[in-house]
Amino acid sequence: MLVKTFGSTLAGIDAILITIEVHVDRGSAFHLVGLPDNAVKESEQRILAALKTGGYHWPGYRITINMAPADLKKEGAAYDLPLAIGILAASEQIVGEHLEDYIIMGELSLDGSLRPIKGALPIAIEARKQGFKGFILPVENAREAAIVDKLEVYGVRHIKEVVEILEERSDLQPVQVNTREEFYHTLNEYEFDFSDVKGQENIKRAMEIAAAGGHNAILIGPPGAGKTMLAKRLPSILPPLSLHEALETTKIHSVAGKLDKNDSLISVRPFRAPHHTISDAGLVGGGSYPMPGEISLAHNGVLFLDELPEFKRTVLEVMRQPMEERKITIARARLTVEYPASFMLIAAMNPCPCGYYNHPEIACTCQPGAVHRYLNKVSGPLLDRIDIHVEVIPVPFSELSKERASEKSEEIRKRVIKARKIQEKRFAAEEHIHSNAQMTSKMLRTYCRIDTAGQNLLKNAMEKLNLSARAYDRILKVARTIADLESKENILSQHLAEAIHFRSLDRENWGT
Repeated sequence: MLVKTFGSTLAGIDAILITIEVHVDRGSAFHLVGLPDNAVKESEQRILAALKTGGYHWPGYRITINMAPADLKKEGAAYDLPLAIGILAASEQIVGEHLEDYIIMGELSLDGSLRPIKGALPIAIEARKQGFKGFILPVENAREAAIVDKLEVYGVRHIKEVVEILEERSDLQPVQVNTREEFYHTLNEYEFDFSDVKGQENIKRAMEIAAAGGHNAILIGPPGAGKTMLAKRLPSILPPLSLHEALETTKIHSVAGKLDKNDSLISVRPFRAPHHTISDAGLVGGGSYPMPGEISLAHNGVLFLDELPEFKRTVLEVMRQPMEERKITIARARLTVEYPASFMLIAAMNPCPCGYYNHPEIACTCQPGAVHRYLNKVSGPLLDRIDIHVEVIPVPFSELSKERASEKSEEIRKRVIKARKIQEKRFAAEEHIHSNAQMTSKMLRTYCRIDTAGQNLLKNAMEKLNLSARAYDRILKVARTIADLESKENILSQHLAEAIHFRSLDRENWGT
C-alpha cells in the first residue's frame, strides 16, 4: 500500500514542501531514499521504539520511503513524526484518509513523546500557502506557528494524539493566538531605560542621532565608563517594529531555534552581543548545515560588539559586505541560502591596551606606539562603515550622586520616530533606502546640500583636524540626521559642527 504524508524543509528563512511517500510490500527490508542525512537515517530506530511503546508495531514487510523532491537534502530529526505516521497508515494500523490535509513535523522520543523542532513559523506560512487545512507539531512550537491565520495548528505531546486528530477522534482544539493583540501588548516593553544612566549627556545625544539615522557607532573609553550600559539601552529608543518586521525577525529566530515555547511573535527589536571569541560562521552564519549567524539574529535590531579589537580580524572582515548589502548569502555545493542582516552596529573598545589613554585622572602605562598598534587591529574599511565615533569619559562622582532623574527612553524615542518619518517621506521613491545611513554618494548630492558657510566650515575642519577623506560622506550623513531631529529642511553650520565632533578616529593624530 502506498500513502503520502507531508513535511517541510528550510531554505534560508523560507520553507519548502516535502512529500513523504511510504510504500509497504512483501519482503522484510527498509529503504529510505531522497538524500536524507544521518539524523534522518537514524529515525528508523527512534520510530521502532516509539511505535512499540505507543501500542503499535513495526510492519513485518518491505518498507520503501521516498522523500521528494529527491535532489534536495533532508536534514534533522523533525521528520520522525511524518515518517512514523506514514508507516502506520501504509501498514493500515491507522486510517489515513485525512493525511493530505496536514503538514506534520516533530522529533520522536523513544517513548513516543515529541521534542520541539526549528523553523515552525516559516513551515506554517508555507502550509497556508500550499492550501493545507492544518499543521500538527510539538506543543512547544504551537504558539509560534499559530500566529499564521487561516491555518489550524495543533500542538501535540505524543504520537497517539496525532493519530486521534487524523482519525477525527480527538477533542484537542487548535491553538489560537491573536497576533495583533500580542504584538501591540509587548511592543514597548524594554528591560533597560536611558533614565538609568547618570550624566553622559553627550553620549546619549550621540546614541539618539545614531538611532534617528540608523547610523553605526563606536564608543571609545576606559573600563567602567558606561559603554556597555549605554549600548544595551539603544533598542529602547529605536522606532517600534512594524508587524512585517516582527514577522521577518521571528522567522529568523525560529529557523535558528531561539524562540522560547511561550513566545509567539518577537515584538521588540533584538539586541545581540556575541563574545569576542566567536567564529566567522557564528557571526555571519554558515556551517556544514547553514544556519543564521549573529548578524541575522540582530536583523531589525542592534549588534553590539564589545572589546572590538579583541575579535579576530578575519571575523570582522567577513562582516563588511553584509553591512553594505544588509543581507548575507551563504553558498554551498548543493544549495545557496540568503539570510537578512539589516542591523545597527554598535561597537565598544578601550582606547589602548591598558585602557586609560586620554583618561582625565589615570595615566596611561602603555609603551610608545602601543595605542596606535591597538587601534590598527580594527581595519580602515570597517571603520569606514561606522558613521559616529564617540569618546566616553568616566562620569564624575558629582554626577553619580545627583538625585535628579535623567530623561526617559520614551521621550528620546518620540524625537527619533519623528526624524525617521521625515526620512521615510524623503526616500519614498528610493528602493531599499529607509534611513540616512543608507544613502549612496550620489544621493548625498541631492539630499545633503550645504551652503557656502557650511562648505568653508567643513573644509577648515578637514584641514585643521587632519580628518581623512573618507570622513566627508559620513559627516554629511550624520549632519543630515541632526537636521532631521530639528525638523530643518537644510543642513546648517551647527549641524555640520556637531557631526564633525563625532569623527574622532578619523583624526590622523589620534592615538599617536
